[in-house]
Amino acid sequence: MDKLNNHLNQDHDLGFFAPGNFWRKSKKARNYLSSLLVIVLVGVLALGACQAIIPGKASTVIHLTLWHGVNPPPNRDVLQKLVDKFNQTNPDIQVESLYVGQQDQQMPKILAAVVGNAPPDLLWFNPTISGQLVELDAILALDDKLEFSPVKEEIDPALYTSMEYKGQIWSVPFATNNVGVFYRPSLFAAAGITVVPRTWAELQQVAKKLTRDTNGDGKIDQHGMILPLGKGEFTVFTWLPFMWSAGGELVIGDSQQAAGVVLLDNKGAIAALQFWRNLLADGTAVLSEPERGYEIADLLAGKIAMQLTGPWSLGEFKQSGVDFNVFPIPVGEIPATVIGGENLFLFKTTPERETAAFKFAEYTLSEEFQTELALGTGYLPINIKSRQSEKYQEFVQKQPQLKTFLDQAKYGRSRPIFPGYNRISDSLGRAIEAVLLGKSSPAAALKVSQQRLDLIFK
Repeated sequence: MDKLNNHLNQDHDLGFFAPGNFWRKSKKARNYLSSLLVIVLVGVLALGACQAIIPGKASTVIHLTLWHGVNPPPNRDVLQKLVDKFNQTNPDIQVESLYVGQQDQQMPKILAAVVGNAPPDLLWFNPTISGQLVELDAILALDDKLEFSPVKEEIDPALYTSMEYKGQIWSVPFATNNVGVFYRPSLFAAAGITVVPRTWAELQQVAKKLTRDTNGDGKIDQHGMILPLGKGEFTVFTWLPFMWSAGGELVIGDSQQAAGVVLLDNKGAIAALQFWRNLLADGTAVLSEPERGYEIADLLAGKIAMQLTGPWSLGEFKQSGVDFNVFPIPVGEIPATVIGGENLFLFKTTPERETAAFKFAEYTLSEEFQTELALGTGYLPINIKSRQSEKYQEFVQKQPQLKTFLDQAKYGRSRPIFPGYNRISDSLGRAIEAVLLGKSSPAAALKVSQQRLDLIFK
């Protein structure tokens, strides 16, 4: 429990604490959280009772559990069909795929499962959790297993940064994506725009032209762009490419510690925040509903002409029947996007279960799995052979918008994976929200965030 308490002190997803001193000094808070964890743990044990390690119990079939938060539901159906296929071809290993909620809902369950010695065998999760699970001594290092795996050379090299922490590999990529700008070509044509913007200045100019009173009633009914509002990770995820494009960095050098994050006087971060604020200030951009920057209803309805999102939106666009296309995120100083998607983690259990779990992980890395997953969900394959396959290339020809994301992937960067990233994200989210709402200047908002982080990590 003490090991877990230390990590809960770094994890804002549980929402109880700010500076760590509160946790250390408040016996009442400790007792309250311990009681809550007992309740959560009971639910986790009920969910994964078959997971508990029972010494000496033999079985001819190894039953594994995969926890995930794959969404929307049609994507879960695609995953289930692929899991069923594995089970049919591997009768000695049976994987049960369980949807356990979105990632903020999963975190308490994961931590309680680790403490209760009832973890899942496999976990689908954002790679930023790696450092925390390593410090909890909960997951298996995969260097040795991957070294002799035939699929190692088929993994996109750009994804290795999401797999590594302190010189070792702790996860394998499950699926990937990045962020671009979806737009409505018909709205561009109506505004006389024939070339998509390639720079920040061009993006602002195009957004102005697309901000129009289309019915002549004297009121703006079409804005050039929508920006995500909220303190959540999606807002931060979508904003990071602009900071990187402006030459900014989150951490000093190769630091893999939250204490290495530098927001104060971060010129790239200030420039990115100011650019977003400028789009709002001149009336060419509007804000999404809080924490709903990923919803594309207004873009589909023609109320806005451009939106930052990723290939996960392709299915909704196709179903809508409206015209759409994608262009890369415009450049400040250098091209940049953010690598998204989830990785697979293998929890420490027994040698037999770990071997079986890695066999399933190899299956998810394979050309066959990655191609079927990509065709069914819109995610980008992490397997190079899959991307080059005739089947996938035919899919790209029918869905040419994917090419933008595939071409842009070489400029993709991963978010930090050290312990405490959730706190970094929360502080950045607060700064972004304050600037977009006009409550603070970029420099002042980042200064406040730096002070908050210094209290926690230094």
